[in-house]
Amino acid sequence: MSARHTKVLIIGSGPAGYTAAVYAARAMLKPVLIAGLDQGGQLMITTDVENYPGFADPIQGPWLMDQMLQQAKHVGAEIVNDIVTEVELNQRPFVARTDSGQVWTADTLIIATGAKAKWLGIESEQHFQGFGVSACATCDGFFYRNKDVIVVGGGNSAVEEALYLSNIAKSVTVVHRRDSFRSEKILQERLFSKENIKVLWNTEIAEITGTPAKPPMPPSVTGARLRDTRTGAITEVTVDGVFVAIGHAPATELFKGKLKLKDNGYLWTAPDSTATSLEGVYAAGDVTDDTFRQAITAAGLGCMAALEAERYLTGHMPVAVAAE
Repeated sequence: MSARHTKVLIIGSGPAGYTAAVYAARAMLKPVLIAGLDQGGQLMITTDVENYPGFADPIQGPWLMDQMLQQAKHVGAEIVNDIVTEVELNQRPFVARTDSGQVWTADTLIIATGAKAKWLGIESEQHFQGFGVSACATCDGFFYRNKDVIVVGGGNSAVEEALYLSNIAKSVTVVHRRDSFRSEKILQERLFSKENIKVLWNTEIAEITGTPAKPPMPPSVTGARLRDTRTGAITEVTVDGVFVAIGHAPATELFKGKLKLKDNGYLWTAPDSTATSLEGVYAAGDVTDDTFRQAITAAGLGCMAALEAERYLTGHMPVAVAAE
């Protein structure tokens, strides 16, 4: 299988990757996007989406990602259903090897491999994922207006999610398996000052309970069984939603030791830019964004990455010399 070359190689197929493909294709760069294992990213496990601009009514996450895919194809991007297993960034052009055995060389690289929420790993959690179990309060909190919810975790993410939800939900119960938070003190002070937030220390979720799907009605969460981590005692609570906030894991394995990472493992980018520590390599979306992690911000970063790649290519294109 002979190697193929492209001016712009995009790794990842969430909002960042697809948007980068759209902008690069419209710049006549003929980008190639390698979709990866989780094509479409985290929105593929999201049901109602109400916070993506342009849609008056709620839309489905998988539908939105399919529209982005079709748009990228329509403007001329090549979409490859393959998985990048190795990259070589110490040479130019850059080299990417895939699971199928294909070798790609590229003048620029846009990394849009995303991040995955860390989950509890219990069976009931997976059953209700997207139907009462969420890993993003900013995304789904709106659906729990004046309802009772649980937030699981003890770090900054959990406290921030709880504070956000306290302005929307009727009550917020923070469930933490230890007896103290790891979050910043100022965040803890804000949390403890909220009248509608309570904390259950030394507690973990044993099972999320709810009603099964009865078409056309989807499954829904009605409560949770909580386990005391010291005694093993089980208690039951009634809630409408469970938000898991135990962190995210950016998909940066391919780039460790090759690109600069932030202290928390996300790809480092220059201020107000998607440029990584290596010239010609850009990062967009949740693989670098450890703050907002929204579809719209990922798409914006994808746009920026494509524009920066185009400018880089313009500045590094060989100048044709006219024959005498």
